This record gives sequence, structure tokens and C-alpha cells, in this order.
Amino acid sequence: MAEASVTLTENQFSCSICLDLLKDPVAIPCGHSYCMNCIKNFWDKEDHAGVYSCPQCRQTFTPRPVLGRNTMLAEVVKKLKTGLQPTTPADHDAGPGDVECDVCTGRKQKAVKSCLGCLASYCETHLQPHYESPAFKKHKLTDATGHLQEKVCSNHDKPLEVYCRTDQQCICYLCTMDEHRGHDTVSASARVAEIQVGRELVI
Repeated sequence: MAEASVTLTENQFSCSICLDLLKDPVAIPCGHSYCMNCIKNFWDKEDHAGVYSCPQCRQTFTPRPVLGRNTMLAEVVKKLKTGLQPTTPADHDAGPGDVECDVCTGRKQKAVKSCLGCLASYCETHLQPHYESPAFKKHKLTDATGHLQEKVCSNHDKPLEVYCRTDQQCICYLCTMDEHRGHDTVSASARVAEIQVGRELVI
């Protein structure tokens, strides 16, 4: 008998609450599956009403259903996870001349952004916390660069975000309070704009 070829995608095995691959998958009475912790936390918020619902189809259950780990689904997700790892497109691997992700272990991915707050470069996957977590909200991201130390003040370890016209050099905001106090300064981005306008006028 010929084997049927089935194509499984990550989305089919994602929890609709956390949007990640299912962890400790459980199927609730309506047939929808969730991570054990996700549905527990969801139902904990409904405890006061005593009626429990499915976040997807809104079917209600009383009393609260007892949850059991779906071992077969857990195996499928595990196989899907291991299948996803090696299929990372080779074009994401860092090659000669590319900036490598500082977090990747083993095969290094190509960095897409560098963070002046962390002084590290990140691939798409490891950059996600900078977009999702409030802890990284004030970090300044730039195009991936392998020369991060050159963008940081050697005296204060702060990003060089200010241009001192008096001394014609990039400095950090703390420098404006110390050795560059009272100097003619502008933001580095304003200086870049000035240079671009000057070039256009020459042309």
C-alpha cells in the first residue's frame, strides 16, 4: 500500500491563545486544542462565573472540564518541531561579510539588526523580544553592524547620538554635560540630514 504524503504546517499545531506551537497539548470537550497552561489560565479567569468556554468556538462547559495531556498530539508536535529546525533556509545562515547573530549557538544566523543598548546583533528570531517585551522598548536598534563599539562612547558606554559641531565629532548625551558642555551640538540624525542636504546642493 502506498504511503500518503501529508504536509503539516506549524500553524495547524499552534495554540490560539499564545500563538506558539502547542506545549503539553490538551483537547477540550468541543475538540479544540490548547497548551495546558494557556487554557488553565484562561479558565482561572472564568472561575468566578462557574461557566467555562472555548476561546475559539465559545462553547460553554459546566462543571470545569478535567484536562488530560493529549500524548498523540504531543508526539506530532514534537516531530514537527524537530522537522522545523533543520529546514531553516540557508540564506538565513551568516556567510562571509555578514554580521553574525550574537545569540545563535551552533550554526550562526545572519543578523538583521544591532542593538546599541545591548551592544549585540540579532537574527530575526532572537530579535523578537526587542519588539515584544516592554523591557527592550527604549533600546535603539540600527542596521546590523559588526562595529558596534565604534557607535558607543568609550568614556560612558552610551550610544553616540549627538554631533558636536565645535569639535566635529560624534559624542553621547553624557559628554554634553562634561567635556563638551556649552559646545554647539545637534542630534547625530540631524547632522546626517544636513550632510545629505549639502550633497544635494553640490549636485
